[in-house]
Amino acid sequence: MLDGTRAVEAGRLDGSIDVTTHDEIGQLTTAFNAMLAQLRRNEKMRETFGRYIDPRVVETLIDRPVLAATDGQRRVMTVLFCDMKGFTALSEGMTPQGLVKVMNHFLTAMSEQVRNNHGVIDKYIGDAIMAYWGPPFTEKGEDARLACLAAIGMLGRVAALRTELPELLGVRAAGSACDIRVGIATGEVLVGSIGSEFMMSYTVMGDSVNLASRLEGANKAYGSRCLISEATMMAADDAIETREIDRIVVVGQIHPEAVFEVMGGKGDLAPEQLILRARYAEGLAAYRTRRWDEARRAFEAALEAVPSDDPSKGMIKRINDFVTKAPPHDWDGAWRFDYK
Repeated sequence: MLDGTRAVEAGRLDGSIDVTTHDEIGQLTTAFNAMLAQLRRNEKMRETFGRYIDPRVVETLIDRPVLAATDGQRRVMTVLFCDMKGFTALSEGMTPQGLVKVMNHFLTAMSEQVRNNHGVIDKYIGDAIMAYWGPPFTEKGEDARLACLAAIGMLGRVAALRTELPELLGVRAAGSACDIRVGIATGEVLVGSIGSEFMMSYTVMGDSVNLASRLEGANKAYGSRCLISEATMMAADDAIETREIDRIVVVGQIHPEAVFEVMGGKGDLAPEQLILRARYAEGLAAYRTRRWDEARRAFEAALEAVPSDDPSKGMIKRINDFVTKAPPHDWDGAWRFDYK
């Protein structure tokens, strides 16, 4: 009995004790074995539901019951949305079984980067992932940097996914167009248990959550892959290389927000990317002061450095449209989205 107790204390739950008597010791041994069986069931339940709810959330709610309060708490956190580009085209003609394989493989690859960088996966929304960083799950001030590093890791997995998905399905064309879009925003959110008397979800809500979601979608308009808010850029600047893409007003907001593209980790840019960033910044400055010809030349120079740069192509098209039809006199240089 003493050896068995020590084994349980050490976390070994796979054993049991033979019942050799029918007296009080035998009854105690039987009760001990029943306790072991229950502990094994509890551990199995913890492992199973740990795949549905981040174990850190469960442990935090148990250890700090105040976090389970439905009124929530306000904290500065960083929120990330990641979505598969071209999912509709990829899923066309795919069997349900094949679609499940693709989704599980894709979500596993992306979620691994979140977990590796200490993020909490809030939920899966079809082919999209929502995740967040912040106290008590990460150190204060580390949330934006970790979220951006997770995004860089996600982008780095895309090339491998384009090879892995066809192998997974046995279809050569599958996955060839696979890519992702990421949006990240940092700011004050309401964090806590949200829901009803029947079911609760520990999640985050607020303008920063909405902004991260809108930035993920804004990638479609610019042809970019990872857009972040200015607050995120400032908080993670020591770990990432960025360029300002534009000032935008997303649906649900009034004031313009400077948005930045994550180009890579700190110090990882190639010479042509440095030229691209410099020329694009020149074009953006000229564009905002209506110097259309100068702006066009700068964006064209950016394309000479990186011919595939879609944000530069988009800005040139926008300038050509403004030459034909000038923006209003009170134009502030911001682009306003009328869709999510």
